[in-house]
Amino acid sequence: MERLEILKTYKIYIGGQFPRTESGRYYTPFDKKGQPLANVCLSSRKDLRNAVVAARKAFGSWSERSAFNRSQICYRIAEMLEGRRDQFIAELVKQGSTTTKAAQEVNLAIDRIVYYAGWCDKFTQVFSAVNPVASSHFNFSTYEPTGVVGILAPQDSSLIGLVSVIMPVIAGGNTCVVLASEQLPLCAVTFAEVLNSSDLPGGVVNILTGKETELVDQFGSHMDINAVIYAGGNTDHATALEAGAVVNVKRIVVYTHNFADATQENPYFITDVQELKTTWHPIEHVGGATSSY
Repeated sequence: MERLEILKTYKIYIGGQFPRTESGRYYTPFDKKGQPLANVCLSSRKDLRNAVVAARKAFGSWSERSAFNRSQICYRIAEMLEGRRDQFIAELVKQGSTTTKAAQEVNLAIDRIVYYAGWCDKFTQVFSAVNPVASSHFNFSTYEPTGVVGILAPQDSSLIGLVSVIMPVIAGGNTCVVLASEQLPLCAVTFAEVLNSSDLPGGVVNILTGKETELVDQFGSHMDINAVIYAGGNTDHATALEAGAVVNVKRIVVYTHNFADATQENPYFITDVQELKTTWHPIEHVGGATSSY
């Protein structure tokens, strides 16, 4: 007799744990041949609220870590992904990719994580400035993390799109709540397993699965989400986010990039969710010398 495959149940990832959705709802995405891929959590608004609480709790300690330590942790994520490379290739193939393209995507994802790991302790040096002013002051501008960032990942990408929108956010000291691709969710939850087995503290990245149509308004209106990155490709949803953001004046960043392109990586993706802080420091001139106090 032909054996009936037992489909894996993919849970969500909140606060370093893998709970089932509080609603108890699941959905089943299908491959190109119409075969079921897995049982996947259909996240609710309550799941989103729980994820935001976890992200906010983790923000203080993550943002206060040294940039070099964040770089080490991000590099560790790449190491762990490298160790599970074959599993990710198999999941991408299961979702419709060829083996060659799947291997290329995993390799690019690993390289992209390393790329942003290298920028953790460099982007503030590159983009910060000492500003010329007419008064007797030093005037410095530097970047600080925004806070909790909501991310709606690309719908047409399972891994590389997800990695490309998460890594710049956490490299800059932010925490995030991510809604993965609805029809290509397998790599997202497996990537959560990679994060959990790395040195990344729980709550820094929280990954939900489910329908963008159900949660997009909540990402825009939630009062404790400080910025939203939208890469889902639906212009109506982007407009809805901008409308919801009016309430608490959160930043909305819309990406239409093809993240599978190896050139779609740069430190400006980090500064997209950074706040520019300017500090004035008074100085005085004593006997021809300059001193600060």
